[in-house]
Amino acid sequence: MSIPKEPRQLMINLMYLVLTALLALNVSAEVMNAFFSLDRGLKGSREIVEQSNEALMAGISKTAEAYPTPKNAEYKAKAEQAKQLSAEFTAYIDGVREKLFEAGKGPSKDDPTIPKDVRNKDVTTQLFVNEAGPRLGYEIEEKIKEYRQKFLDLAENDPDVKIPLEIEEIPANSKSKSWVDFKFKQMPVAALFPVLGKMQSDSKSSATAVMNWAAKKMGDIDIKFDAFEPAYSAEKNYVISGEKFAADIFLSAYSTTADNVSISVNGQGLPVKGGKARYETTAQGVGEKPFKVSINVKNPLTGEVKNYSKDFKYEVGQRAVAISLDKMNVFYIGVDNPISVSAAGVPTSQVQVNATGVTLASTGGGKYNVRGTTPGDATITVSGGGASQAFKYRVKRIPDPVPTLGMKYRGGSMGNGEFKAQGGVIPVLENFDFDAKCDVVGFEFTYLAKRQDPVTEINPGPRWSGAVSGLVQKAKPGDTYLIDDVKVKCPGDAAARNIGSMAFKIR
Repeated sequence: MSIPKEPRQLMINLMYLVLTALLALNVSAEVMNAFFSLDRGLKGSREIVEQSNEALMAGISKTAEAYPTPKNAEYKAKAEQAKQLSAEFTAYIDGVREKLFEAGKGPSKDDPTIPKDVRNKDVTTQLFVNEAGPRLGYEIEEKIKEYRQKFLDLAENDPDVKIPLEIEEIPANSKSKSWVDFKFKQMPVAALFPVLGKMQSDSKSSATAVMNWAAKKMGDIDIKFDAFEPAYSAEKNYVISGEKFAADIFLSAYSTTADNVSISVNGQGLPVKGGKARYETTAQGVGEKPFKVSINVKNPLTGEVKNYSKDFKYEVGQRAVAISLDKMNVFYIGVDNPISVSAAGVPTSQVQVNATGVTLASTGGGKYNVRGTTPGDATITVSGGGASQAFKYRVKRIPDPVPTLGMKYRGGSMGNGEFKAQGGVIPVLENFDFDAKCDVVGFEFTYLAKRQDPVTEINPGPRWSGAVSGLVQKAKPGDTYLIDDVKVKCPGDAAARNIGSMAFKIR
């Protein structure tokens, strides 16, 4: 641009340049003020977080006092240490802020909370980065790493605990060679105050994360007793007349560290020890004997008392022996037939069980597996407590399975594509409660096409053989297929059995 020779025009141009410079200075001042506004906002946020931490710490202390277990004491101590670490780190950064304020030539005339030289970039580089200076930036970096690890250690390095205080990664598009350069080099004095304030906020939030972790480990701070139900554990629910009935009565999910439970049965208070009360009474007569349990629970934190009541019963009977089949009243050959054997009032170790026509294998706790090999009758004799009784049962083969295609089709009309999609014959044991599987030995397969002679193939095994598969793929509407003489072997079978036929009309 050429310089005007006319003095008037030259003066106008100079005034324009001065005005532009003044406008730029005003914008810069607004930006500087914005940094301090941001710093004040962060300070207000820290105060709110600190108030929340105080309330959280009070709740943790209250829970530790209400439930004084070693673990709760440990978690309370860790929460207190997290709060102390945050206070130490915040105090350290406060010291750095004072040094930065002094480097900015102290308080300004208009606002003593803001330093005079807020735009200076060289002083921050000298204070935080340069080798010849205090190198506060590198010191801060080490402090952040040190305190972050201390927070993580307090939380036992739980991956679910997020610690905000950290050395963040440098953006990919940044020209800075280190975190210190990225954070502090050639930064105006004003810009570093909110940067330091954020570090202090991160330390407060890190303490919150550890304290929340400790509170979670201790259990919900505002403990509510909801979903509790009385329960009892009896030595036996069926007793002989004249014997004593004894039961341990307790509240499920009860914390044994709090002495806050009272228990009564039929209105009579019982001594409570370790969260349980023992109820004893002498059984009289035969039949069901009800009793009512009432449990009062006092919340150690709020003092609120809640009552939980429930009716229970036990049965009184005479000495006898009995046997019950767990699945059916027949023993089947080739499978385990589970049974339970009991003799009322007699310990399991004193019960004797013998069998003829079948074999017995004990599985513990009065339970046995019965195995049969030959159709006919079997006898099981149970003895104990001076009583003995014989029980007779039938021994039968596993019932015939039903032949099907794809465990679904048993004959009738079937679509062309649907028939071709089948892979073979499957025997299905209907309404049979035992874990058993029958295997197809083979069958006769006949293809009847319209106006053609029938074609018959013998198929070994359950799936289509090569020849039979070829006949299946010829299926078209109007054709008929017959599957005859289906032979299977079920568990315990000495020879294959014929389970019938199937016929399909292709549509």
